Order: sequence, then C-alpha cells, then structure tokens
Amino acid sequence: MHCPFCTHADTRVTDSRLAADGRQIRRRRECLSCGERFTTFESAELLLPRVIKSDGSREPFDEAKLSAGMIKALEKRPVSSEAIEDAVARICHRLRVLGEREVPSRQVGELVMEELRHLDEVAYVRFASVYRSFQDVEAFRETIDGLRRQRRRREPAEKPGRAQLPLLPTDPEGGGKR
Repeated sequence: MHCPFCTHADTRVTDSRLAADGRQIRRRRECLSCGERFTTFESAELLLPRVIKSDGSREPFDEAKLSAGMIKALEKRPVSSEAIEDAVARICHRLRVLGEREVPSRQVGELVMEELRHLDEVAYVRFASVYRSFQDVEAFRETIDGLRRQRRRREPAEKPGRAQLPLLPTDPEGGGKR
C-alpha cells in the first residue's frame, strides 16, 4: 500500500482489528520511508447483480436508489432510519445469495414490497400503488384486503371466554396490588 504522505510503495502493518461488527478489518500501518502512521479498512468486495429493467435495458444495482425509493414510501411514517437500513441490507443480502449475475427489476421490486409490508402497511400500499401502476380505487381495495387476510393468518384467533388472566392480582377495590 502506498503511503498517503510520501507515496512510498512500502508500508508495514503494526496492528489489525475487526471493525464494523466484523465486516471489516481495521489496519494500522507505518510507512517504511517517512515513518508516518495511518489507518486503512479492508472489507470483502461482494458484487450485486445487474438489474434488467422492464424495457430490456440493464444497469448496475444501485443501493442508494433502492434506499431512496424505500425512504420515499416511508415518508412521514413512524419507521426508524435504522429499520430502513436493515431492510435495505436484507434485500442486498438476498440478491447476493441468489448468485445470479442479473436479476429482473420486478424481482427487486417484490423484495422491496415484502420488506415494506413488514415495516409499515401504509408504506407498502404507497409503494405498491406506484410499482404496480394502480389505475383505480379498486386496485387499492384489493391490496388492502390482501393485507388484512395476511394479518388475520398471522394473529392467533382468540377463543370466546378465554381472555388472558392478569399477571398480578389486583385489589377488587381498585387499590392496586395485594
């Protein structure tokens, strides 16, 4: 590695540590010519597939574009930046795991919709309305009905007469714990 101070071609590593939750290696280096010290970060270069657009054109996958689209759908919704970053990371991971050199944009869109459905249903409907080019109110209704059906399948059905008991007994006169 060339020294950033004197551009000498020979440096030595004085210390190596894991960084960024183990996804990078932080190396402390020293120039053998001028003696200056500096830090470098090393990480694996993992390539994401190229995206095949609906018109047949191809472009490199753009994580920033993916993130911007999700942020737009989640605008003014109670979802943290960290949750959005995690969702983007999951989508990127799933695309890498596919092992394909190219993926259709439709497949990327479906991954985004799946993540948005888990993050925020309103954002999911927003994204779906643009992504699937809703033409009328009926398309919105069908999407919302689909969300409701999925929610019902996830929620356990309460049996009549079997309400959950309180963890701590309460005083019948409203005085709190016994």
